[in-house]
Amino acid sequence: MKFFIDTANLDQIREAQDLGILDGVTTNPSLMAKEGITGDDKVNKHYKDICDIVDANVSAEVISITYDEMIKEGEALAALNPKIVVKIPMIKDGVKAIKYLSSKGIRVNTTLIFSAGQALVAAKAGASYVSPFLGRLDDIGSEGLLLVEDIRTIFDNYGYECEILAASIRGPLHIIDCAKIGADVVTAPLSAILGLLNHPLTDKGLATFLADHKKAGESAKK
Repeated sequence: MKFFIDTANLDQIREAQDLGILDGVTTNPSLMAKEGITGDDKVNKHYKDICDIVDANVSAEVISITYDEMIKEGEALAALNPKIVVKIPMIKDGVKAIKYLSSKGIRVNTTLIFSAGQALVAAKAGASYVSPFLGRLDDIGSEGLLLVEDIRTIFDNYGYECEILAASIRGPLHIIDCAKIGADVVTAPLSAILGLLNHPLTDKGLATFLADHKKAGESAKK
């Protein structure tokens, strides 16, 4: 399973990259605004800065909602760097934009997926990724993981090469559950990724090893 980090914070991206397990980055206008990145020029420069850090797969989201504008914006984003994957919203004009951009060899990540039907349409249109939002479904009393399972079944039934990119991840357990049911990619905050590293028995065991090593060293000196 691929690990993406969901942020526009360069320090967090560098930290995740330094772990040696990062496969990409996803961003959106909200994450950009959180970092104080506003205006087309600054946003585009920030995307370039992210591309300089990671090896591949930087999802950059359009902010337009009409076909012509999404095409214009998507082509401009893709031209920034070959690592860019254009994020297109799951709306009618978005599906048309997915078809056009993918036909031009531009990879597309379809965002705001909340049903298996939406994922199926995006895959048929040529999307490289579909992004079901697990956490947001959980927030309204639906089980986001069931959506991932349904999409996995449909894609496997018909051999779609479109990858399932599980988004809106709330914590480490979401990541593990997504791995169990066959999500191709998970995009998560740095805290959720780092949470996978932690276990109290690991900490306890390491403390015991270090204490025993210290005792052995002190005994050798006597």
